[in-house]
Order: sequence, then structure tokens, then C-alpha cells
Amino acid sequence: MGPISFDNSYARLPAQFYTRQSATPVSEPGLIRVNHALAASLGIAEGWLETAEGIASIAGNHTPEGAEPLAAVYAGHQFGSYNPQLGDGRALLLGEVLDRQGKRFDIQLKGSGPTPYSRGGDGRSPLGPVLREYLVSEAMHALGVPTTRALAAVSTGEPVMRDSVLPGAVLARVAASHIRIGSFQFFAARKDSEALQCLVDYCLQRHYPEQVGRENPALALLQSVIRAQASLVSRWQLLGFIHGVMNTDNMLICGETIDYGPCAFMDAFDPGKVFSSIDRGGRYAYRNQPGIAHWNLAVLAQALLPLLHSDQEQAVALAQDAVDTFPTLFEAAHLQGLADKLGLAEVGAEDKPLVDELFELMAAANSDFTLTFRRLYDHANEPEHQVGEWFELPDSLLPWLARWRKRLAADFLTAQTREQRMRQANPALIPRNHKVEEAIRAAEDEGDFSPFHGLLEQLASPFDIDASSSAYLLPPRPEEEVRRTFCGT
Repeated sequence: MGPISFDNSYARLPAQFYTRQSATPVSEPGLIRVNHALAASLGIAEGWLETAEGIASIAGNHTPEGAEPLAAVYAGHQFGSYNPQLGDGRALLLGEVLDRQGKRFDIQLKGSGPTPYSRGGDGRSPLGPVLREYLVSEAMHALGVPTTRALAAVSTGEPVMRDSVLPGAVLARVAASHIRIGSFQFFAARKDSEALQCLVDYCLQRHYPEQVGRENPALALLQSVIRAQASLVSRWQLLGFIHGVMNTDNMLICGETIDYGPCAFMDAFDPGKVFSSIDRGGRYAYRNQPGIAHWNLAVLAQALLPLLHSDQEQAVALAQDAVDTFPTLFEAAHLQGLADKLGLAEVGAEDKPLVDELFELMAAANSDFTLTFRRLYDHANEPEHQVGEWFELPDSLLPWLARWRKRLAADFLTAQTREQRMRQANPALIPRNHKVEEAIRAAEDEGDFSPFHGLLEQLASPFDIDASSSAYLLPPRPEEEVRRTFCGT
């Protein structure tokens, strides 16, 4: 048995789901970082990823024993326009492992060279997007958001040609699976009901085993994905996270966040905020994310119509009824999250004016999203370390603060429960755009990875602050502000 115990269930699906191929070797692979805790949880032999063979395996120069590398095929709507064939254009599924709890995970190499789905691209990744994804995905995990994760990153020793010449890198990414809404679209467009049914059964077994055996498997899967996405996107909103490319090929059936290209966390609150350089129309702006998730789920429902019912009219009715539950599910998750952020047992209809006014005041004052809520935590709980040393609420919020305190006094949460909920809902540290950019610039321009490693260590404990935190929690100065983020391709 090799250093990784692979069990590759996706590779056992029919051949039309993927193309088998190996990664393209690179000239001079070098280790950037290994996620030791994640590697241990996946049962990977201790220290192996740092050996010459481990580094070569991540870079694509060696195929470890038991791996069955493949590029998956899928379709997708990109900024609302349908593309009938996308697929893993710069990634390969190396294989799958079972973690110590028996849960199945993919290990995927991103930036591993061209595939049949590269559409003329080189299949490579510049160093910057690899570092960004490593930082932001691991931060999301620490923040409690379902997400793909970073297992390891290596440099390639080869240049990547984009607008300029950039150093290349490969990321080893871990996910509950990489199956997307676009995976279903691909087979639906080809009217391949047999492949659709196969994919439904596979996803239920892998991600929603409690739904196996339901009378209508496709409906059970659709309902499960709707619940998962409602929960996921509500968590994004509550953290001020903006995805950037909520295309249907970037929405995973397992309910994890994927694709950290042009993503960002807001600094000053602005509901219309957009970071992605390619989102010129604001389709994926902060306030639009719930509606886009709803739209994407309608696309999934449409792809599943042939399996929902043999009668087209009844299939559409079942699909519509399922998709129509999304707004209610999202609102329930979002309101409970807001209650946790504000220290309340629940946010009822009578609280809506209070909540709406807070966001209006934050937007008018350009108040920092993360630190505003963290300062509310301080005001309600008086912890040992407060962000008030570095950040104070705008004066315009002080009348609102008095009304909020009055509402807190009337709430029935115990002080201990309030403190626990508010602390876990209101991080002090997020991957600030300017700090991520600072880490990327140091690595790309100077070959200095210490800012990257330092930022990653801080982001592992986003709810804890001390005297060393100020360099990481403060909003950017005007000259540091990052207004645009870019796709990793």
C-alpha cells in the first residue's frame, strides 16, 4: 500500500464522465506548504508530502500508487450564458480517500497541465491564484464555512504566460467531491437519462445517504442540494464574502464553496459591492448572491426534469415546488445567523426595522463589515481583548447602539450563551484583500513566502485577537485598498 490509501469511486463510473490522463510534468518542483493537520485527517503517511516523491506527486511528475488521475467533464452557465462543454481544463482528480471518520474526499491537482477540456489553454496556474486559494479556502474552513480545502502547494520552476510572465504553481485541493450543477447539465443537454440517473444515485450515496431509498431519488437530491446551498450562501452573506463567479459549474452538489479566483471579503459595507474584474454588470454583487443561487438551483431542477416524472407537466410542478422553497430556507438560515451576530435568541418581524437600520447606517458610514459586528460583540460581552483598541463604531451608530442594548436587555438568552454565539458568529480576522495581495506580491516579486505563511497562521484562529493582531485585522488604508480581483486562469 502506498503513502495515500486511494479508493476511487468516481473512476468506476462510466467512461463518458471523464477522460483518464496523467498530469504534465514540470521542470523544477519545489515545496511551498503542506497542510499537516488535513493530511493527517486523510490518513496520508506522516511527512510524505514533504519528501521528493510527495512533492513530485503534487507537481504532477509522479503518479502515486493507487491514484487514477482523470479530468471530469461538465457544462455550465457562465455569467448567464450556457456553455455545453467545459470540464477540468487545468485540473486532474488524482483520486479519493476515506478520512478517519470514513468520509470520502477528492484529492485534485489544480494547475497540472492541459486536458481535452482546456479549450486552447495551457492548463497551468500562476503562483498568485494558488496562494490566494490556499489562504482564502483555509480561512473559510476556520470560519466554519463548508469549503474545498488546500492540502499542499508547490512551485513548478516554470513561467506561466498571462498578461505578463508569472511563476507557476500547483495546488492540491481537497473536496467532498467536485461534482457540480454543470455535471448534470452536461448529460441533460445530451438527453442521456441513463447517465443522469447514474449521477443522481452516485451523489445520493456519496453526499446524502440518508435520502437513499426515497421514492423519487432525483427529487430527494434536488431538495437536499437546495437545503445545502441555502445554508452555504447565508453563511457567505453573514461574513461579507463575495464569491465572484457563481456560475453553475462552480456550484458543488455537496454544498461546499469552490473557486477562489476573483473572490473577496468586503471591507467597508456596500450591498452592491463587486470585486471580480470580469463581472462588469454586477451579476454576482454581494446583494445578488442569494438570487443567483436560486437561479442556479432552478437550472439544476431543469436538468433533472426527465427523472422527476415521466409526465412533463408533473415533472415541472415537482421541480418548481422544490425550487420555490429556497427563499424561505435561505431567509431562515440568514435570520438565525443575524440573531447570532447580534446576540439575540431570534430575529423576529418586530426586529426587522432595527436590523435594516444597522445595515443602512453601516453603508452610509462606509463602516467596516467585519469589525462593526466584532465591536458589537465587545459591547455586549466585554471580553478580555477588544477590537476597540483599533476600531470604534462610527458616531452615527450610537443612537442605534442604545436601542440595540435595550433589545438585548429584553432578550432571554443567558449571558454565557450570548457570548458563545456572538463570538463564533463575529470573527475579528478575515483574509483582507490587501493582506492577501501583500503575500502574493512578496512571493511573486521577491520569492519571499514569509508573509504568506504568517497570514495563514493568523487566519487559522479568526476569532482570537491579541497585541499582534492589529497588522491583520485593520481595514486597508486608502492606498492599500484592492478594488479588483482576478480569475486564476
